[in-house]
Amino acid sequence: MVPVKLLMTPVEKLVTIDRDETIRRASQLMRDHKIGCLLVGKDEALGIVTETDLARRVMAEGMNPEQTSIGRVMTAPILKVGAEATLLDANDLMAQKGIRHLGVERDGKLVGLVSVRDLLNFLTKYPRS
Repeated sequence: MVPVKLLMTPVEKLVTIDRDETIRRASQLMRDHKIGCLLVGKDEALGIVTETDLARRVMAEGMNPEQTSIGRVMTAPILKVGAEATLLDANDLMAQKGIRHLGVERDGKLVGLVSVRDLLNFLTKYPRS
């Protein structure tokens, strides 16, 4: 089976935001980059903020996106899987935890991110017998 490290987006290519930035700024970054999540923390990934976080924690609770900081709604710590874990392992963990983004770690350090979209893209291109 294929390891997640072959599908992950390397941490260097992920868009980050500071935990003190506003929800509005996070939404704009996601829109502009056409992505569904941001890593929170410029030097070290402290957490993750996703479209789901914005819907369930900000909009549903009536928080003001101009005055609410990312640090208040981010998910932390980031749930991770080893770089050698299989796509099936990643899929099972995401399904079990009800999440769409999973950190990928090597030697205890975040090296990338894999998403449900990554898994779907892979499966649609996978040769069928």
